[in-house]
Amino acid sequence: MHLLLLVFVLAFIIWSVIKPVDYLTWAAEVLPAVAGLIILSATYRRFQLTTLSYIIIAILAVAMSIGGHYTYAKVPLFNRLKDAFDLSRNHYDRLGHFLKGMFVIVIREILLRASPLTKGFWLSIISLSLSLAIAALYEIIEWLSVVIIKGKKVSTDFLGMQGDMWDAQWDMALNLTGAVLALLLLTNLHNRLLQHKR
Repeated sequence: MHLLLLVFVLAFIIWSVIKPVDYLTWAAEVLPAVAGLIILSATYRRFQLTTLSYIIIAILAVAMSIGGHYTYAKVPLFNRLKDAFDLSRNHYDRLGHFLKGMFVIVIREILLRASPLTKGFWLSIISLSLSLAIAALYEIIEWLSVVIIKGKKVSTDFLGMQGDMWDAQWDMALNLTGAVLALLLLTNLHNRLLQHKR
């Protein structure tokens, strides 16, 4: 299963690098996923995660590959949805941040297995806090890219605000929503899968 997930993700990454809208935007969006896959592959024998964590990572890597290929503001399916429902913007970026909230399960697993924390309220709160910290860091990186590159096309494509002055707040709120839902819906399943890791 893990090998199939890796092949699936690699296929999407390879597809995404073939004639993307912009190679610099592709690099900004997809290289973090590539770096994550390299780290996961290097540590696989020493620190193998649950299949649930790998599925979440695969979903995020695929979402990042699609966003990197088209840019988050121009994903065709979401442009069609924008037109069909007369929306003010392409909402693929919003979906991406919601999905990134699911990464809280991976954070939870790492904390459970590599720290003194045990299952319970504080594990959930600390996992949620780390998820939000990562989301905030990502928003700061997006902002810095615009400041450093002085608002050129690649930085505005990476930022993906689409004219919404509350974009960063929406992104973080959707990350929080995804994280809370993941904890509520997946914690019991995750606990059962973790029993097999011991």
